[in-house]
Amino acid sequence: MPPPAPPAPPPAPPARGPLSLHRPFLRSPLAPLRLGQLLLGAACWATVAAHKYEGAAHFALFAAVLAWLLALALSGLSLLGRWALVPLLGARWLLANAAHDLALGAGLYAAAAGVMGHKAARHSYCSLPGYSQPCLYRAYLAAAACAALAAALHLLSGLYCLARRRRGHRDI
Repeated sequence: MPPPAPPAPPPAPPARGPLSLHRPFLRSPLAPLRLGQLLLGAACWATVAAHKYEGAAHFALFAAVLAWLLALALSGLSLLGRWALVPLLGARWLLANAAHDLALGAGLYAAAAGVMGHKAARHSYCSLPGYSQPCLYRAYLAAAACAALAAALHLLSGLYCLARRRRGHRDI
C-alpha cells in the first residue's frame, strides 16, 4: 500500500496589481460625503487646537481627532480599493463603514458639538457690542458648528451604507 499523498498546498493569494483608484467608490455618493467629513472634521479640530482650550474641550479635541483619523483611514482604503487588507473587517467592509459612521463618527462629533456648544453658551456675553476683552466665543461656536455638520454627514453616510447593505451589496 502506497503512503498517503501529501496535502495540497493552500491556494496562493490573488496578486495585487499596482495602486489605482477604485472608480466605483468615486462615483458613489459616499465619496463626497467622506470628503465633507474630512474637511469639516479637520476644521473642527483645527479650530479647537488653534485656540486656548481647557476642561471638556480636551475631550472635544480628542473626539474630533480620533473620528477624523478613522475617517481618513476608511477613505484611503476605500479610495484605493484595499479594504481586503484589513483583518476581520475587510470581509464586512460595508458594515464596518456603517458602524464607524453611526457609532463612532456621528457619536463622537455629536459629543464634541455638545461640549463646544456648551462652552460657547458660557461665553455668549462676549458677543455684546462694545465688549473689548479677548474672548473665545466665536471659536467655540465655529467648532460646535463644524462638529455638528460633521456628525450629520457621518449620519448620512452611515444610513447610506445600511441602505446599500439592505439591498444586498457587500462592499462600497
